[in-house]
Amino acid sequence: MRIHRDGRPVWGERIGETILCEDGRTVPEAAAYYLAPVTPTKIIAVHLTYRSRLVEYAARIPAYPSYFMKPPSTLNGHRGEIRRPRGTRFLNYEGELAVIVGRRMHGVGVQDALSHVAGYAPANDVGLHDFRHADRGAMFRVKGQDGFLPLGPTITPADQFDPTDFTLTTILNGTVVQQSTAADLLWGVAYQLADICRLITLEPGDVILTGTPANSRPMAPGDVVAVEISGLGRIENTVVDWEVDLDTVGDRPEVSANTLHVALAIPEEEAERITRGEATTDTETSTEEETG
Repeated sequence: MRIHRDGRPVWGERIGETILCEDGRTVPEAAAYYLAPVTPTKIIAVHLTYRSRLVEYAARIPAYPSYFMKPPSTLNGHRGEIRRPRGTRFLNYEGELAVIVGRRMHGVGVQDALSHVAGYAPANDVGLHDFRHADRGAMFRVKGQDGFLPLGPTITPADQFDPTDFTLTTILNGTVVQQSTAADLLWGVAYQLADICRLITLEPGDVILTGTPANSRPMAPGDVVAVEISGLGRIENTVVDWEVDLDTVGDRPEVSANTLHVALAIPEEEAERITRGEATTDTETSTEEETG
């Protein structure tokens, strides 16, 4: 694991209720300021890989996976704050399995891909869907904001985890909101790694986010969200309100049809009717309830 101590990041290992730092000093776990336990050159995330999410969106199964990138500044640690800009509503959780590369990968085949992995960790690929109209698929504002990738608390070594046999669970304020298994993946970890490294060299420490199952939904300030993966542990974070000026320059938040479709899994046609003001009273009420 990696924590912030005396003004700088240090690596350590949890032993009971204490963190033993690399220099031999100890920190009580309850008082630790966690950082993400990775220092990647790049973070690559996949769009749709879980069958349950494709069913939820009534989407056709794509022939191959597609990807986007998140900057390293999105990294966040265990117990860190996830900031929702004031005036926005559609800040969604997405529980995911994160893969940390251990050896340089370029042109590595599916059969050898897992031998290049250093370890695995739970992650939350947070997205602010009020900006979907502005990103046009690039995910720059939706997924690229500071702190939008809680990951950790620790890295579990690759030889201690089977990426073909796990259960992923996301918990919001004590209630299970996402749960799925590796069997729900259309393309497994080895396939995704091999696919990416055909064209993009993966360096040690790079992070691959392998997708989220159905039922990604918005969070609100005060919410506590956790992602658990069997054999890897749990990362937990709190959503806070963030006072930030979004009106001076650039695109402003907007509730587009795509916002409602992705953030709430509303069918596209219905989302279009809502944004045109043609929704029924029942639909409008349920939408307000889901977004707080």
